[in-house]
Amino acid sequence: MGVTLFSMFFGAGNLILPPLLGVQAGTDALPALVGFLVAGVGLPVLGIVVVALSGTLRDLASRVHPTFARAFVALVYLLIGPCLAIPRTASTAFEMLVPLLPAGVSPELARLAFSVAFFALAFVLAMRPGRLTRLLGRVTGPALILLIVAVVLAALASLAGAGALPAAEPTPAYASSAAAQGFLTGYQTMDLLASLTFGIVIATNVRSLGVTGERGVMREVCRAGAVAGVLMIAVYGGLAAVGVEQSEALVGATNGAEVITASATAHFGVAGTVLVAAIFLLACLNVCVGLISCCGSYFAEEIPRVSYRACAISFAVFSCVVSNLGLDALLGLSATLLGCLYPVAIVLVALGLFRGRLATATRLWRWTVLVTAVVSVAEVARGALGLPPSRFPLADMGLGWVCPALMAAFLAAIASLDDIRNQGQGR
Repeated sequence: MGVTLFSMFFGAGNLILPPLLGVQAGTDALPALVGFLVAGVGLPVLGIVVVALSGTLRDLASRVHPTFARAFVALVYLLIGPCLAIPRTASTAFEMLVPLLPAGVSPELARLAFSVAFFALAFVLAMRPGRLTRLLGRVTGPALILLIVAVVLAALASLAGAGALPAAEPTPAYASSAAAQGFLTGYQTMDLLASLTFGIVIATNVRSLGVTGERGVMREVCRAGAVAGVLMIAVYGGLAAVGVEQSEALVGATNGAEVITASATAHFGVAGTVLVAAIFLLACLNVCVGLISCCGSYFAEEIPRVSYRACAISFAVFSCVVSNLGLDALLGLSATLLGCLYPVAIVLVALGLFRGRLATATRLWRWTVLVTAVVSVAEVARGALGLPPSRFPLADMGLGWVCPALMAAFLAAIASLDDIRNQGQGR
């Protein structure tokens, strides 16, 4: 179950973030990686546990309000679908192909042609997922792992031979607070949002293996999460080392795709570049097909008048347009959108860990989530408008929502004491 959970998290998009972190954090890569692992590994594992115990993401979010639950679930699917994750698959694959483009070819026209062909094929496969997508998954998964191992081992050997870490200084964002910036970078894995959508799948599979009772299910889900977490830590740590090794040569790099390509080219020559491009193309295509199918199925059920086919083609066309913004622009857009939604998801998971009497403390859920959402959106808006951070504690680190959320939870808990006490007496 742990390996299954790891494979559900593991996608080509996740591979481009740790190398970029290694390049940008430079000599501060270790604390930055710790922050990244908290957001990119710790929170998703907790999300799996909470949803497994709550039933579904909608059941968890309904403790705030049914209308909120419906809107929040739709936003999660849109973000892990056509708004961010699906376009990122095409952009990542194209970035791997850029070094192989003939001289004189316009990158913009090449990106347009590539994205049209990529999403046309993805739509066809989403209509008939069958044997081809299963074959792609079986081939590209192991090939991608072998590629990661080869590139990481080459980078580690280079670092060991150098005898010291590269002297590249961290960028301003990491220089001020490496761990906090690493935590915020972890948002872009979107794995917490993903964990909230398939946590119920893991719980169902655990029960199908004969595990009964809430305590037993929780124990096995936690064990599976621990296995998946160790595997993800190994992958992320190795890829961050690839970035550190290239940090002097790639000062000013803006996405992890070029870091992986540069490392493969440096250690394995042009053949390495071609191999990286081919494997990432197939892996990204496989992920794209899965996301189109998943999101198309969800919205077809939510909006019965709209067919799965119509949803799939709409997502493919919309994602094709968005992917032409380029990978750098998509990463910037994702930082903005996830800065609004991720804190709310974190609060839902934190509250979901406190079961029992707090599960029905309606004020606690509503006040905390509302304050978190308002402050998060306000903080992101200030940044987008070029305004300085607010005066909330931790705001200069991008975590200005934390203290208001804690204060709202404290006040709501005091206001809900009678309700909690009455429920306890009823039991």
